[in-house]
Amino acid sequence: MYKQIRYFGLFCLIALFVVGCGTPTPPAATPTPTRTPAPRQTATPVPTATATPVPPTPTATATSTPVAPVVTPFPPDVNPLTGEKMESAEVLDRIPIAIKVSNDPRARPQSGLNSADLVFEHLTEGNVTRFTAIFYSKEPEETGSVRSGRLIDLEIPAMYHALFGYSGSSAGVKERIRNSDLFPTYIAAPDFGVGQPYFYRVPQGEGKLFEDTLFTNPTVLRQLAEERGVNARPEFPRLMAFSEKPLEGGTPINYFEINYQSSCTAEWTYDAASGRWKRATAGVAQTDYLTGDPLTAANIIIVYAHHVETDFWEQMSDKYGWIHSIEIQLWGTGPALVFRDGVMINGYWERLERTHMLTFWVSEGHPIPLKPGNTWFQLVPLGTTSEEIKAGQLRSPLQALCRLGN
Repeated sequence: MYKQIRYFGLFCLIALFVVGCGTPTPPAATPTPTRTPAPRQTATPVPTATATPVPPTPTATATSTPVAPVVTPFPPDVNPLTGEKMESAEVLDRIPIAIKVSNDPRARPQSGLNSADLVFEHLTEGNVTRFTAIFYSKEPEETGSVRSGRLIDLEIPAMYHALFGYSGSSAGVKERIRNSDLFPTYIAAPDFGVGQPYFYRVPQGEGKLFEDTLFTNPTVLRQLAEERGVNARPEFPRLMAFSEKPLEGGTPINYFEINYQSSCTAEWTYDAASGRWKRATAGVAQTDYLTGDPLTAANIIIVYAHHVETDFWEQMSDKYGWIHSIEIQLWGTGPALVFRDGVMINGYWERLERTHMLTFWVSEGHPIPLKPGNTWFQLVPLGTTSEEIKAGQLRSPLQALCRLGN
């Protein structure tokens, strides 16, 4: 049994203050110990007491409490990441694979994202986003383009017991990965000596940068996991809840956008005919390069978490120079908005131990059942609020980050 969680952020998000950032010459990176997960008594990290609470607008409140479904154990032929029944239980007798995928405009359309069970979109630096995609039930022939890892990638592979494939990282992130419990068994990257055949170059026409031509796929990375003796079905200590039945209550929503700024505004439109959400970025529909099909999801979850600028650096480009690396503190609890079947439900996310995946709740003992199928997680800073564009449509402009120690 899990102890009672006191959740104070369900209907109240924390506004963070803007702190300026220059572009000094980066200092030499120093090894940083792996983060120790917060004890179960620890609530979500919050900013300084001077921050001003701002309620989300609008607030979606369930009119009826969902009946808590049985979430453990799943039958052996049901995918615990999607709630979908597989043709054979043997499909799940393998390790999940996490792959870092670019969201640079010149890297679109990306390969393989429609085959991912889960996709996390998060800020990198300078309001540009990147994806970490989790592949378990499907194996696209190609995934990418593959780009560099970030601090959030110390958390996501641990949550889903996955092997993590990526290409490079800043000196500070590299040392954190090297000192983590993921290294070396669950890490696959060229800068740690993992090259061909696990990663390979695939030029895809004019306009592609060289750094956007690196690809991999779950099949070859699982071969690496097999060689390392870890290609086995994971045992997840916590599970998300799923239900085919649409949720009762909540607020009808047919469109929402998250303004990550730059060229990465995430936009989701509900398609009632298919019962799925369709993805666009900065006003342009996104597709999967492998099939040409639109990117779609059964569930979209906005996850509000503390974003902190660290004391080491990422190089944006020759033009923009160096900028602080971001730590997204995806442990403890925090607010969440769950979108499925054209409805938004207000709730909270929870992750009490390092090996726990994110779970979603209306209240203790009452999980929010997701629609069986794939899920996209949109990670945003605490303090991000929503404003109504018109009936059934929302916009979420991002708030600022906190400096280290704030």
